[in-house]
Amino acid sequence: MIRAIIFDLDGTLADSEPLHFAAFAELLRKEGIELTEQEYYERLIGYTDHDCFAAVMKEHGRPNDDAAVAPLAARKAALYQEMIATRDLLYPGAADFVRRCAARFPIALATGTLRDEAEMILRRAGLRDLFAGVVAAEDVENGKPAPDSFLSACALLASRMQPALQPGECLVLEDTAAGIEAARRAGMKVLAIAHSTSLADLSVADLVRNSIAEIDLDDILLDDSLRRL
Repeated sequence: MIRAIIFDLDGTLADSEPLHFAAFAELLRKEGIELTEQEYYERLIGYTDHDCFAAVMKEHGRPNDDAAVAPLAARKAALYQEMIATRDLLYPGAADFVRRCAARFPIALATGTLRDEAEMILRRAGLRDLFAGVVAAEDVENGKPAPDSFLSACALLASRMQPALQPGECLVLEDTAAGIEAARRAGMKVLAIAHSTSLADLSVADLVRNSIAEIDLDDILLDDSLRRL
């Protein structure tokens, strides 16, 4: 049975991917590299800032070691934080759904974005105190599709639960193929939301919904695909 829920942030709770893309594109353009929206959404969405820059720089024959990528990632973080500082980014229905989940389950966040960015978005939405913890990009060695962030979130929740939470008792909400793969590799069930990726690309998830606004928590929890654990 499901005993805890772990949320992704960008593209799942927050309509922030267009801003991530804009920040990446602006900085890469200064490096003489044009990044298109199609490239970003088809291949790079869900990556950490570091991994996104490293992949693009490598593809264009540029240095992609930490010495080359870290300054780009730092500039992108500063630009993105400036973009989100005064914006309400949550999707319609996202805040209400988080509150419904938190009323019934321990919840955590596992995101490829930086901690300061995630905290800023959650606090602006009045949701931060509902989350037992946040696992952000700098908290894990490997970003999605590696399972590190989800396993860390599970361990964080398990330390507060008796009996200790197991990965198979976690439901993950994600919006990308990389996120689904990460949750699968962690041994967790996945509800995918097609905010930023097509339904077809999310079909390997246990359940798929068009938007977070249409999710009925009771209906989800009673679905056979989640009860077969």
